[in-house]
Amino acid sequence: MAALLLTSCGKFRKIEKSQDWRVKYEAAMQYYEEEEYYKASVLFEQILPIVRGMPEGEKVQYYYAYCQYNQGMYTLSAHHFKTFFETYGRSEFAEEAYFMYAYSLYADSPEFNLDQSNSQEAIMAMQMFLNRYPTSEMAPEASEVVDELQVKLEQKGYENAKQYYRLERYNAAVVAFESFSNNFPDSKYNEEISYLKFIAQYQYALNSIYSKQLERYRLANEYYLDFLDRYPNSDFLKDAEKRYQDSLEKVSDLAKL
Repeated sequence: MAALLLTSCGKFRKIEKSQDWRVKYEAAMQYYEEEEYYKASVLFEQILPIVRGMPEGEKVQYYYAYCQYNQGMYTLSAHHFKTFFETYGRSEFAEEAYFMYAYSLYADSPEFNLDQSNSQEAIMAMQMFLNRYPTSEMAPEASEVVDELQVKLEQKGYENAKQYYRLERYNAAVVAFESFSNNFPDSKYNEEISYLKFIAQYQYALNSIYSKQLERYRLANEYYLDFLDRYPNSDFLKDAEKRYQDSLEKVSDLAKL
């Protein structure tokens, strides 16, 4: 096995040093078929500037992008798939390359608790793919990816908003809850978010300086009524009603002064 490995490495080094780009091209295609993506990518990268503009240039760019993807180098594969469809827009592989550009961004998307810039970029790319190729065979999978990433962004937004609440930054929490509801109007979390927005505003008023309390309690009461209107059978209603009654009393007392 050691001898075979040394022979294999020696053969690759010999090809790598060859001055004939055709030798490297044929070897790279063979390595790709054998799923030796690192070796294939090394050779494709060497000949890419040479074959650009030639008939072979299209395949080299296409398979080079896939080499990066198959090695888990998703940022690079996204870049090279994008380069492909921008360069070879009329290619039979352009549609697939466009999808793989977006899919590479999706594959590079982190867990929901981390920065979601890649997820947002992937959603935009997939939406653009769907707009450009609405009847594509890959359209259903593209839609599934968009839905999955939207759920991840939803989870991120929910946790971020609740974090302000946990830290007792109540005014920031109210703003975050409002933003979440606007961004995700159909979210399963909106009942809890509506309840917490009222509680956060109530706590914000409670902790405010005396001169600001009246207007802030009044706003809290508006949030409660909105919550009641939207979710009249909510499990959170009993607790919310106690705070609301207290808030009404506070408004009555403050208005007399």
